[in-house]
Amino acid sequence: MSKVCYFTGAGTTASNNRSHAMNQTKRVVKPNLQKVKIIENGQLKTVWATAKALKKLPAGVERA
Repeated sequence: MSKVCYFTGAGTTASNNRSHAMNQTKRVVKPNLQKVKIIENGQLKTVWATAKALKKLPAGVERA
């Protein structure tokens, strides 16, 4: 089970740190993933979901 959002597919992205002198170094930006239990089609599943996706659950899905 990979660490990407079950609903949106959001995963880690690459970005840059910027210093005051505008130097740039690579960094990784991670989404706010939470491990939650959901009920989908009558089945209990444990999935990774972003906090943003948990606010807007699709129809037919509820938190367990």
